[in-house]
Formats: sequence, structure tokens, C-alpha cells
Amino acid sequence: MFLLSHQAKIRRFHRYFSSFERFPPAVSNNTVFPSSSTCAHTTAAKLPAWNGSTRLLPASSRPSIAGNQNTVQIRWNSTDEHQHPARKVKKPLTLMDFPQLVWPSVVKTIRNFIMVHFIIRPYFDRDFHLPDFVIGAKQALQVVSSALAGGETKQLEGLVDRAALNDVKQTLSKMSVAERYDIRVDKEDVYFSFPYQVGVMFDESEDDSQKRFVEITMVFHVLRGLKGMIERGETVPLNIGALPEYRDKISVCNYRFIKEFTKGVESDWTVNVINHFRPSDYIDE
Repeated sequence: MFLLSHQAKIRRFHRYFSSFERFPPAVSNNTVFPSSSTCAHTTAAKLPAWNGSTRLLPASSRPSIAGNQNTVQIRWNSTDEHQHPARKVKKPLTLMDFPQLVWPSVVKTIRNFIMVHFIIRPYFDRDFHLPDFVIGAKQALQVVSSALAGGETKQLEGLVDRAALNDVKQTLSKMSVAERYDIRVDKEDVYFSFPYQVGVMFDESEDDSQKRFVEITMVFHVLRGLKGMIERGETVPLNIGALPEYRDKISVCNYRFIKEFTKGVESDWTVNVINHFRPSDYIDE
């Protein structure tokens, strides 16, 4: 029984993220980490979004983007200006201009449950399971981040939205080798992850058929070297995010996935938002 259940989960995983599974990241011993379908060009800004209520809202007014309370803010505190004269802060480069999501929202978590169990599963995909999606999203995180770290952006065509990939390419061109190295994420180093927001969008621009899309924003908390700690049998503290010795090894990744669920259309999950940042870069000791 367990074997059948496990095989069923694997089949669902391949159905969700088979395109990412075909491209396992290649890891080398150097500082460069080199790690495809046509890309969906539909952008969220052109689609109305169902936001947990009975009315359609423009995508630009979705609460996940505007007025986000989880945005990390930089703050400097100093009681003596002579101790820190003319202190300048180098703003870290971000892959895309997207709000930095860190923690779950209680309201959005409830909405996500409603969306999955009362909208997506009954009307879009009866076999959709959010835990299986999260597993596939981690695999996608590893594939995409490894390709970006190695500068192999061509391998991401068809896996990442074209507009998003162009934005990321511009940022990568400004990064040093060390900064690109920090982008790479091993899925085994993810110690906390959750879907921040699940949304359904409809495109009624065509009279003959109504296009339907599902969009899921994921948040990953990553501790570089976590996999090695576990393999060595080291005890991983539960409050690892609050310990100063691990602070510079922790990063947060925001990835947004989109898939078309229009009747008669075969589609894969693609990524239309990519963002990596370290909370320690925004905190003053």
C-alpha cells in the first residue's frame, strides 16, 4: 500500500514539474555552476484575478504585490555620528523588482486553502495536491538557481517566462562571480518553505474561449550547508534563523509559478518571478 501511494506521488510530481525534472543541475568543483517547451508570454498584468471574493480584480491591484506588509526594510540606528562618519550602504542587487516576501500571512493561508480545495481541484485539476506542488517547486528552485549561477540562461528558455528571464539577465550582467555563486540553491538546504499566495486568473479577451491560469507564489528559507550538517549528524537548532553564527548563511527566495488550465490546452508550470535576497543585508547590527 505504501509503495503504491509513493509511486502515485511520484507520478503527480512528474506531471507537475516534468519540464524541470529533465534538467538536473550540473555541479562542478569550481565557482561556476552551469546547470526547455515554448514559454507562455501571457503576463499577469493583462489578466483579471480572482482574489478570494466573487468579483474580478485587475492583476495590478492584487494584495500580494501592492501594500505587502512583509517587505524587508533597511534601518540604521546610531547614537553617535562620530563613531560612524559618512556610513554608506551598498544596496544589494536583486534579480527582479518584486516585494521581498519572508513570512506567511494568516489571511492568505486561509484563502489558499479555499482556492485549492474549492476552486482548483473541483474545476481545474482534480489531482492537484499542494504538498506535491511544493516538492516540485523545490526542484525548480534548484534547477533555475544553478543555471543562473553558472550564467546558463539559455537552458531556462521555456522554463522561465521570457520577460522575467530578460530582467534577470540584466541583473546578472552587473553581478560579480561571487554574487552569482550565492544564487545557487541546493533543494536539500531549504529548511522552511510555504505557498504565500495561490491565485486564479481569467483572460476573456477572446470571445471563443476563456483562458484560465493558476499562479502560485512560493517562499523558500535556505541555509547554505544545511545538507552537509545533516549528513554529518550535527544538531540543527530550531531557532536557526535567530542565531548570529548562521545569519550570513541564510537567504530567502521568492518564486512565482504560473500554468494555463484552459480546457483542451496542455501546459507546464513556468516561473515568472525570481528573487533571492539575504535578510542580513538589510539589518544593522
